Amino acid sequence: MAKIKKGDQVIVISGRDKGKTGRVLEVLKDSDRVVVEGVQRVTKHTKVGQSQRGTRTGGIETVEAPIHVSNVMIVDPETKKGTRVGYRLEQVERDGRTKTVRIRVAKRSGKDI
Repeated sequence: MAKIKKGDQVIVISGRDKGKTGRVLEVLKDSDRVVVEGVQRVTKHTKVGQSQRGTRTGGIETVEAPIHVSNVMIVDPETKKGTRVGYRLEQVERDGRTKTVRIRVAKRSGKDI
């Protein structure tokens, strides 16, 4: 079970973009990496070509590159700081099934994220 999911607000804790925050756009499970909005921006050169309408395509564009999942931390919505994430099993009232819920693991709080 992944601790960081698409749409989570994260903060970069190491690397050249240390301290920046952004929303997770994509999670790459096979390589343990995430793509974060506005973080790890690189320039990409694309080959010049033509579309069907005759407009030229290609050139230099800036895109977000993947960053390793160990270099990001989920942001606590209340304190706006990075926090660790744990899991807890919770009973659902309707049918008695158990459900896994992500909680933040901090020194003083154990609330849901």
